[in-house]
Amino acid sequence: MTPKMTPSDYIAREEKYGAHNYHPLPVVLDRGEGIYVWDVDGKKYFDFLSAYSAVNQGHCHPRIINALTDQAQKLTLTSRAFYNSTLGEFEEYITKYFGYDKVLPMNTGAEADETALKLCRKWAYEKKGVPENEAKIIVCDGNFHGRTITIISMSTDPDSYKGFGPFTPGFVKIPYNDLDALAKELEDPNVAGFLVEPIQGEAGVFVPDEGYLKKAYEMCKEKNVLFIADEVQTGIARTGKLLACDHENVRPDVLILGKAISGGVFPVSAVLADDDIMLVIKPGEHGSTYGGNPLAAKVAIAALDVIKDEKLAENAERLGEIFRNEMKAVESDMIEEVRGKGLLNAIVIKPKNGKTAWDVCVAMKDNGLIAKPTHDHIIRFAPPLVINESELMEAIDIIKKTLAQF
Repeated sequence: MTPKMTPSDYIAREEKYGAHNYHPLPVVLDRGEGIYVWDVDGKKYFDFLSAYSAVNQGHCHPRIINALTDQAQKLTLTSRAFYNSTLGEFEEYITKYFGYDKVLPMNTGAEADETALKLCRKWAYEKKGVPENEAKIIVCDGNFHGRTITIISMSTDPDSYKGFGPFTPGFVKIPYNDLDALAKELEDPNVAGFLVEPIQGEAGVFVPDEGYLKKAYEMCKEKNVLFIADEVQTGIARTGKLLACDHENVRPDVLILGKAISGGVFPVSAVLADDDIMLVIKPGEHGSTYGGNPLAAKVAIAALDVIKDEKLAENAERLGEIFRNEMKAVESDMIEEVRGKGLLNAIVIKPKNGKTAWDVCVAMKDNGLIAKPTHDHIIRFAPPLVINESELMEAIDIIKKTLAQF
């Protein structure tokens, strides 16, 4: 009989055979349902990361899983060499859901960002009249849009770009939440787009000043520059509205979605825009074998249905207020700042006696709640949006109890 594997056996096997490109918290998860996950020993945890906001609808939501299994037994992939019976249904559904003329489906958030960048450049040459190969796209310091060579070329995080050059040209970096810096760069007639996260998630849940997005959008309109919103992490009800841009009634020219568009069940991403922008890309100029596959189409429809039917944006808005108020009331000299919107929140941790955000996360794990630090001193808290108030209060008690240990 094979001896039962221990958590350290699982961890050692990953270390031995997998690339060392992640530094996971030392917990080995085996099962998930709703807001909870269980490790290989059967211990139950509150999941307060939600796979970086991909699992907004909760783990293994039955409606999404049913959509997956039903379609998986029928047809999974045709490529885009042929039409299939589900893609048009998804395209009609998602464009009406978000209010755009067209969608270009992809698989991952990084691919969707790359798609938006290509779309923006092509539009610059065909519609705005920017000279060939001279288009510029404005991005923000502290951004995180993915891991491809082009995307890390616009990063200001050495962990993302160091050792991976030479880099893709054509990006102008400005401080986040700085309208004066944006105004200055928008004077350049070769600027084609402004790519921005409505809230910078990976940077530590930086919420810009109220009115920043609205004003930035208006400034872009004045200069005939595309306002491109990366809502991969902030979209799909996470911040208390369907999109984070909805808080300021901003409708991006190009909208980038991923993660929770499938409820964490299958890789799906999408770029939405109106005809004037989307139709600059012609057959053969962009695509993906798996982009818009039948499985993805059915999963995404079910996942977006759940968001609306279960009123998850409203739930995130209400419970987010409670979470932040409770955290601000905690008496701990380790808490430097609490910030966020909806159920995308973060606590800035001040190290104490050599103990950092990582140590706090390890202790929370021992107490039954898992979250992950970002940038050594920030803990992001993003539970599945299906959480209810009593569950949230139970989780808050764990966080408070853990901080008291320090």
